[in-house]
Amino acid sequence: MSLTLSELARQVGGDIVRGEPSFLVEGIAALDEAGPSELSFLGNERYRQQFLETRAGAVIVPPGVTAGPEATALIAVENPSFAFGVAVKHFTAAHARVFKPGIDPRAIIDESVGLDPEKVRIHAGAVVMAGAVIGDGTEIGPNVVIGERVVIGRDCHLHALVSIRERCLLGDRVIVQPGAVIGSDGFGYETVEGRHVKMDQIGIVVLEDDVEIGANTAIDRARFGRTVIGAGSKIDNLVQIAHNVRIGGHNLIVSQSGVAGSSKTGKYVVLAAQAGVAGHVKIGDQATFAARSGATADMEGGKTYGGYPAQPHMDEQRQKAALRKLPDLIKRVGRLEG
Repeated sequence: MSLTLSELARQVGGDIVRGEPSFLVEGIAALDEAGPSELSFLGNERYRQQFLETRAGAVIVPPGVTAGPEATALIAVENPSFAFGVAVKHFTAAHARVFKPGIDPRAIIDESVGLDPEKVRIHAGAVVMAGAVIGDGTEIGPNVVIGERVVIGRDCHLHALVSIRERCLLGDRVIVQPGAVIGSDGFGYETVEGRHVKMDQIGIVVLEDDVEIGANTAIDRARFGRTVIGAGSKIDNLVQIAHNVRIGGHNLIVSQSGVAGSSKTGKYVVLAAQAGVAGHVKIGDQATFAARSGATADMEGGKTYGGYPAQPHMDEQRQKAALRKLPDLIKRVGRLEG
């Protein structure tokens, strides 16, 4: 599994900045743990000191980095983190997940389910209800529950304890991490004569191709129609997506964020940790929201926002700077009045 430095550079699409092309790389590790025969990477300036002190035999660096520890070879690429990921796949190939078709006899599968038992894998304790369809190459983990008439595409992977409720649709290559719930009832009630009356939630959830859903995330079914997660979007752990939301393609939604009912995001939107979107809000393409920010109104695309309510990042930073001066200003006003 070892690679020479020149082989590694070709594999990650990089240029050798320093080091012998014949140098042998035998593994991977973090900057502060790597040894003389291992590869690491510098993907964030916060780790510059670790880079300067590393014992790694080789480090993948961004363009322009030409100096480092004396004994460390350097390979320059545009995206060190991605390049390191390519290298990781090579060095961990022997331990990678291998798809082995088969249905565990302890799984419970309705006789009406549409699947090819020679082309899917279903683990012990899984329950697949009537009318469901499972595409070739898909793996259903232990104790997963697939509801009636659910359709799951090809090459998907549902990890342990996932629940996919009735009639929801999953595209190809969808990954759902443990404990996630797809298609739970939307939080819909009307207050009538002092009591909260539950409104039927009769819609579905659609996860388009190449979507990934994090552990213990909940995506609610639509009250009617569809809640949609667009192709290529990646949703982190502990995220709440409410009913009738439409997440655009290739969004990144980070842990503990929430999107309230009937809101829509464009393509390549980023919600950092604990960001929130109020109900019935529209967000344009390529908008980015900083951690703990909150979108309470329609937001233009192509900008970075912060704070609550969310506003352009530089405006929010100026307000924070002004607030830090407020105690001194109050003292000065007090002295003037005195």
